[in-house]
Amino acid sequence: MKRVILTLFCIILGWMSYAQEFDENFQNATLRIDYIFAGNAQQQIIAIDEFAAFPLWAGRRVNLDTTPVKGNGEVRIIDTESNSTIYCNSFSSLFQEWLTTDEATTSTRSFEFTQLVPLPKQEVIIETTLFDNKGEQQAQLRHIFSPDDKLIRRLDNRDTTPHEYLLKSGSSEECIDIVIMAEGYTLEQMDIFMQDARTACDEILSYEPFASHRTKFNVVAVRCPSKQGNVSVPQDNEWKQTAVNSNFMTFYSPRYLTTNSVHLIHDNLVGIPYEHIIILANTDTYGGGGIYNSYTLTTAHNPYFKPVVVHEFGHSFGALADEYFYEQPDHTENFYTLNYEPWEQNITSLVDFDSKWKDMLRRGEKIPTTPTEKRKKNYTVGVYEGGGYMTKGMYRPAVVCRMRDNVATQFCPVCQRAIERIILYNTQNE
Repeated sequence: MKRVILTLFCIILGWMSYAQEFDENFQNATLRIDYIFAGNAQQQIIAIDEFAAFPLWAGRRVNLDTTPVKGNGEVRIIDTESNSTIYCNSFSSLFQEWLTTDEATTSTRSFEFTQLVPLPKQEVIIETTLFDNKGEQQAQLRHIFSPDDKLIRRLDNRDTTPHEYLLKSGSSEECIDIVIMAEGYTLEQMDIFMQDARTACDEILSYEPFASHRTKFNVVAVRCPSKQGNVSVPQDNEWKQTAVNSNFMTFYSPRYLTTNSVHLIHDNLVGIPYEHIIILANTDTYGGGGIYNSYTLTTAHNPYFKPVVVHEFGHSFGALADEYFYEQPDHTENFYTLNYEPWEQNITSLVDFDSKWKDMLRRGEKIPTTPTEKRKKNYTVGVYEGGGYMTKGMYRPAVVCRMRDNVATQFCPVCQRAIERIILYNTQNE
């Protein structure tokens, strides 16, 4: 009993220490940084579009100066006096994915991106960096930020989009806050959206490790109305006026559903505590997309809605890679390079397999592992060739997994561990 009390006391002291560190450097408020990422395969730039601020910080208050995975981008807040990092976060963006396409070798484009960080109390340096698929720096922007800047757009008095909590486990300080947004639902269709949002919430939380950590999450449904129902399907010459301007045919891939109106996404969420974003599209066309620490966007009325929304949230929240692969290359053929270890925890090029799931292999397991008929029916951890869109040279941890198959009923053990690490990183001291 004494040992239990001592452990709880140490946990409380650790939390108080981290809370004090947060309170020393940051206000209980959010700084929203709207970026423009622009360029082509040869040259890229990062530009600030606008700063905005609003009350309440819904993000983590622990592990402020570390990131759980590298991602394709990173934002750092640096104390001007000590030059030490007081906050950092990793992310990925649609822009960086586009840079791997053939179009980026002949065209120049711009993409919106938004990053939420705690609002500093004093003048700081904000450093934003983009990395290529080899982990090397592509572009960087480093600038002074003052919380007294008169041009910071204050969002205190903005009207809040109607919303309803589907799960309220605790305060925003204690829990991870997820919003589920309506896209392509008219005002008259909001009852349908609420049903779809509850389905998405229940389905995600039925998977491990989300199920075991259910009490660490808040989930709120946001009723963003669209002028027209459904979403844009360019391959059918259908363009709709919707809440966040989503469309299929991203990078000319028919089932890839995204939006470049990222700033508009966040405009719809003013006044609502949030960290992670799920957008449900009112369409039965198959497709979706998930971008790490940016957003999940998926169709709500396709027969594969349930497995796809879980899969895409595995990308945007869990920082997981796709474990499937193509016999014929498409726009993803240049997404990874075989002489570099990907930062995602569920694929490996074997360049640095020690940093992945080597510790989870059974003793004597062969590398690569042969997918026997027995293993094709379970989630046994191995090193199976084919993953990250590539048939050769990239490996995944299981024959069957939610990050590969719509028929999978769970994440493989490696993906479960990776997701749990993200959950604990955001909610408890390391």
